[in-house]
Amino acid sequence: MDFSAHGFVRVTAVAPPVAVADPAANAAAILRAYGEAPGDASVVLFPELAITGYTCEDLFLGDDLRQATLTALVEVAERSDHRCLVVGVPWWLPDGRLLNCAFVCRDGAVLGAVPKVSRPNYEEFYEKRWFASGAGVAEEARLGQWTFPLDARLLFEVGEVGEPNTGAFRFGIEICEDLWVPKPPSADLALGGAEIVLNPSASTELVAKADYRRDLVRMQSARTISGYVYAGAGPTESTKDVVFGGHLLAAEDGQLLGQSERFRLEGAQLTADIDCLRLRHARQRNATFAQAPRDAVAVRIVPTGALPALAALARDYPKQPFVPSDEAEFDARAQDILTIQSTGLARRMMAARAERLVIGLSGGLDSTLAFLVCLDALAAQRMDNERLVALTMPGPGTTPHTLESAKSLAAAVGVALKEVPIHDAVRSHLADLGHGGEADVTFENAQARERTQILFNKANQVNGIVVGTGDLSELALGWCTFNADHMAGYNVNAGVPKTLVAYLVRWYARHMASKPLGSVLRRVLDTPITPELVPAAPGDAVAQPTEAIIGPYELHDFFLYHFMRHGAGTAKILALAAHAFQGERDEKEIRHWLAVFFRRFFAAQFKRTTLPPGPKVGTVSLSPRGDWRMPDEASVAAFLTAEDKQ
Repeated sequence: MDFSAHGFVRVTAVAPPVAVADPAANAAAILRAYGEAPGDASVVLFPELAITGYTCEDLFLGDDLRQATLTALVEVAERSDHRCLVVGVPWWLPDGRLLNCAFVCRDGAVLGAVPKVSRPNYEEFYEKRWFASGAGVAEEARLGQWTFPLDARLLFEVGEVGEPNTGAFRFGIEICEDLWVPKPPSADLALGGAEIVLNPSASTELVAKADYRRDLVRMQSARTISGYVYAGAGPTESTKDVVFGGHLLAAEDGQLLGQSERFRLEGAQLTADIDCLRLRHARQRNATFAQAPRDAVAVRIVPTGALPALAALARDYPKQPFVPSDEAEFDARAQDILTIQSTGLARRMMAARAERLVIGLSGGLDSTLAFLVCLDALAAQRMDNERLVALTMPGPGTTPHTLESAKSLAAAVGVALKEVPIHDAVRSHLADLGHGGEADVTFENAQARERTQILFNKANQVNGIVVGTGDLSELALGWCTFNADHMAGYNVNAGVPKTLVAYLVRWYARHMASKPLGSVLRRVLDTPITPELVPAAPGDAVAQPTEAIIGPYELHDFFLYHFMRHGAGTAKILALAAHAFQGERDEKEIRHWLAVFFRRFFAAQFKRTTLPPGPKVGTVSLSPRGDWRMPDEASVAAFLTAEDKQ
């Protein structure tokens, strides 16, 4: 498998040991580190002025250092291979100006150079003493046998952008202080088409500065919707007045992908895989970015050559992307989600001037979470739990276990539960239709619609609103009955995927529930997922195990996240799932359920077109009024592999 075809680009940042004012020694260190960097990297980035050392001061003005620098640069360029080598070099213009540049070399040649625009001249920095600004510089420069562009607006293209089925990308460069100014060049570089921004830097270390630098890199990657890779000069620079840390950072659209340990005298290296297809999708979705004025953006594209293949990913993808793996982060997020849900419901109740909340309790996970949200919504309005009207409506498929769970749940918080059996009503309705009572889709849906009818009519009776319980995963798969559990006055779970529902209920049991309520919640968590619309055979606890019918929710939520959040295509989702579930699920199983996911997702759009209101709680939503608009008649053919179409 070649992950580069799915948009992944491997970039390595290096902070090598530096011999101040010794370009020959630095060239050797750079080439040694370059040789140790991954062979499948597309770019290897070195710090600002790495050829000479950043701290040469007035030595920059001498001819000996100039001659040694040019000789070292030729050696580095000649020994570059298929990986773009980006290194900081001082460059002397014929008109007497000295520029602080980043040179891009590949396949034994210099391809281009980008000058630094903003030169710090405050506190410990004194760059204007030596360096001129690269603003407005745009010329053809020469070094030995090479003629190359020297311009701050260069974009370097790896592969051929626009060709189908390739992960070709473009990168731009800004140097150190250029990132710290009010309007960094990376903004225009990104608008001009750079998916990745490189920053060769020399940033001094002060107390808490590393945190600020890390946040700056992370947030600039978010503002530009780009991959941002930063390589800082290391501790072997001069320490006469300041110390450099060799901080290496990589971020992608606001997410920190990795950082190095600082102060390593022997040097440091950081490798990150950046998903350029994900970035393009994010830019297309973000209308603010897509429609930003580009009148002042003028870039020049420099081809660099073919894109290296990437046989494996050096990046982890969680099997449950909707659920934070860090416990402390999840604690904070769980509270946020529940507060969003309960606040949305409370506001809806106020707007409707409703006196009651009406909910159907099945004893399953979804209705349990919605029940907890109802309690919180009432508490937010300083209302008693008696305002919650809970009904359980056992039918032909209801098991004693779930019925007991529903009763225990209500009793644990002092809510009166009304039991309304639907056996006779369903039997009468089916008889009116001339139905023989066989357990087919009509038999199942008649139960779901009978329950919904009772809930809505009960809401009319008590001046209440019906609280929906269906979750985001069920909406994606169409695992709901149209105009039955598909409908509600307000669906608090509409933005919560199934894998997250269980975690939220478990979190509530640990942190919010009384001992009796916590016991019931754990009982619900241990109950298999089933719609209970078909009578169980004697001795069979579950007649309709949902995941045996439609597939594992763990897989479907993985598919949903990467399809909706990042616009991943079928082949890429399959590759990521095989990577994430390696050793647990084989590719054949993943491929099967991925085809089921897309078939069901497309077939169920008509249900999502008429969804009731409900709060968005995360970055993925299927609301037809918010994040997702799709024709009901769309064909799934382009989203299936040739094997799955048969």
